[in-house]
Amino acid sequence: MAAPSFLNLRRLEGRIVAVFLVLLLLVQGTSFFLTSSSIERNAVSSIDRELETGERVIARLLDQQFDTRLDAARLLAADYGFRSTLGLGAADQLDIPTLTDALANNGERIGASVVAYADNNMQLVAATRDDAAGFIRLLSAGLAHPQDHSTKAGHAQLFLLSGRVYQVVAVQVKTPAPAGWVLMGFALDAELLKDLRALSKLDAMVVLSDGQGVEQPLFSSLATPDAQQISKQIRITDTTLQLQLGSEHLRGRKVHLLRQDLQQLDVVLLRSFDEAVAPFRALQLTLGLLTLAGLAVFALGSVFTARRISEPLKALAESAEQLGLGDYDTPIQRSSTDEIGDLADAFESMRREIRKRDYFDALTQLPNREQYSNRLTQLLRSKTPRCAVLMLDLDRFKTINDRLGHDFGDIVLCRVAERLQQLSEPHGHLLARLGGDEFALLIPDASAVAALDAARAILEDFERPLLLDEQMIDLGAGIGIALAPEHGDDAGRLMSHAELAMYTAKQRQSGSMLYHPRLDTDSQESISLLGELRRAVDNQELRLYLQPKVDLRSGNVISAEALVRWQHPQRGLVPPMQFIPFAEQTGFIRTLTAWVIGEALRSWREAQQRGLALRISVNLSTRDLMDSELPAKIAALLEMHKANASALCLEITESAIMDDPESALKTLEQLSAMGFKLSIDDFGTGYSSFGYLKRLPVDEIKIDKSFVIGMEHDVKDRNIVRSVIDLAHNLGLSVVAEGLETAKSWKLLAELGCDEGQGYFIARPMAEASFFAWTNAWQAPDLGDVSISTIMADLG
Repeated sequence: MAAPSFLNLRRLEGRIVAVFLVLLLLVQGTSFFLTSSSIERNAVSSIDRELETGERVIARLLDQQFDTRLDAARLLAADYGFRSTLGLGAADQLDIPTLTDALANNGERIGASVVAYADNNMQLVAATRDDAAGFIRLLSAGLAHPQDHSTKAGHAQLFLLSGRVYQVVAVQVKTPAPAGWVLMGFALDAELLKDLRALSKLDAMVVLSDGQGVEQPLFSSLATPDAQQISKQIRITDTTLQLQLGSEHLRGRKVHLLRQDLQQLDVVLLRSFDEAVAPFRALQLTLGLLTLAGLAVFALGSVFTARRISEPLKALAESAEQLGLGDYDTPIQRSSTDEIGDLADAFESMRREIRKRDYFDALTQLPNREQYSNRLTQLLRSKTPRCAVLMLDLDRFKTINDRLGHDFGDIVLCRVAERLQQLSEPHGHLLARLGGDEFALLIPDASAVAALDAARAILEDFERPLLLDEQMIDLGAGIGIALAPEHGDDAGRLMSHAELAMYTAKQRQSGSMLYHPRLDTDSQESISLLGELRRAVDNQELRLYLQPKVDLRSGNVISAEALVRWQHPQRGLVPPMQFIPFAEQTGFIRTLTAWVIGEALRSWREAQQRGLALRISVNLSTRDLMDSELPAKIAALLEMHKANASALCLEITESAIMDDPESALKTLEQLSAMGFKLSIDDFGTGYSSFGYLKRLPVDEIKIDKSFVIGMEHDVKDRNIVRSVIDLAHNLGLSVVAEGLETAKSWKLLAELGCDEGQGYFIARPMAEASFFAWTNAWQAPDLGDVSISTIMADLG
């Protein structure tokens, strides 16, 4: 049994439901997380405030006890009967038993653990306990609690004695002269902490540290086992505490009371974290239940919404499938009143328009290929079948689309259609748009001369550029012409022949071309040659040749130019001029460039292993520069061969730059940013190089060999070479001279400041293995016998 659509994530219903539920869970989960974090932070902050308040309450309770016990001591010291017992005699004349009974009676009445009397020198006279001397000694030593109540009429101090903590008050007895001191000690116990519990929600325990880090609970508001469990978790250095009592979490604060000898007395205030957050947890649980309920309601709502969307879309999908099958007669019904209904109306409008415009191009409103073919067929079957078929394809239209956008390209096509209509309508010619940037013209009863004249008129009209949105668009086209009945008697053959002539015209840049049967042969040969070239790459028939470049001052080989040769199994070694131009025309040059770069990097790696520091130059074609993915492809090859950008120098001809300067500049800037050395090849043979030279991110200029070869005998060539060298150096560029054929040329170029030379005087291009052997044996020629003055005299 198939699962429901809303459970299938491959279906629209399932994706809608899944997205809705995931978003809800994400929002609720985030809310739950933030709420939990906020609850915990607020709970911690609230508990810390409670603990701070508890610290103040403890201090206040101790103060209140002090005040009460100090008053009791004062009453005893001022009691007439007690002072009568003391009399005015010396301490050794006192009735000790009677004094002891008086002290005991008063101590029992106010709950004192010990009551003692000492003389003015703080020597014990009488006491209710045998260890009272210890209190006298501690009090004399001044070991007081940090909150010393010395400002009051007496002293209250906390002391440790025999493992217990006491609050001690002392008041001087005057009869009327000072006669001694009454001392009262009160053992602290859990009653103090119970009072704290009654005033707040805090538990507390008094702990004693023995100086070794062991915390021992003395008394607590908790049960003894709980107090012992907690004391094991306390460290003497802690102030704020995170404690665990069974499954309950506690937060505590340790307040210092007393340090005596090596012992430390603290009170630990405790607050249950779980109890503090319990109300909030209950609220969270309620929110969780509400979330689950909302999730269920949300799921039902999303399923309902998904079905409301998907069902009409299914119907539209079926209608679109029928349209795809060519059924333009079945109307598309509107099934809803929302946007999907609007979409159904749009489909219906599209169906009607398609029906209405089966034979017209939607963009230009010109007849389309089908109508053109039908009209041509009708003409060929008429009594006067003589006609001419002109097929036109725009130049650089892909560049317009890429640089300015397809919308702009559509506007260009419409304006071109208007221009062509203005030329064709007065003569009654049929103009059609076949697709893309291809147009066709049908001229009835036309000779070859008339057809060529019509093509010439179009090309002359295209010499006027288009001005669109302040953009100047230069128009150009290739036009192919086929005649009936000379070149065919059916529409398909004529259009095919015209298209072949058109592509030939574009390749030869001849503007227009009249079909000739030889073009079929050339076309077949081109197809065959392209197939052989593809096999040459796959079968490793290509060979890498290297031609060295030398430093004209030192004579050292510092770089080489990578060249490709084709070792054909039947034709032998095919020179590059027999296949490079063809590869450029067909676009296969990009494959060849990638092969050359890969082999150049491999050769560079081998040179590195041989201890040769070489940079290898590789030529880039026009199509290479127009390839927006070129930088990424070269980067991938560098990574594959574990090389860096300094391994290569990329050479670009002036013509490659001038074909599309803006696109070429963009690609060159990317390559320069990657660290490649860039060189302009055949410099001086173009016409616009000086205008773009300052904008191009190049590092090197190669002077064309036609100037280098002629400079020994022609002063104008020499002046051109000198000017180029000076210009390049002023722009911070290095210079390479091609066509170095003689020792005189070497000497003259060196004197003119040229950096590198390349030519047959140094070495011809050679196979990779021969190149490394030649490099090992290379020695710069001795130019001592070459006289610059003689060369200059020859130049006049």
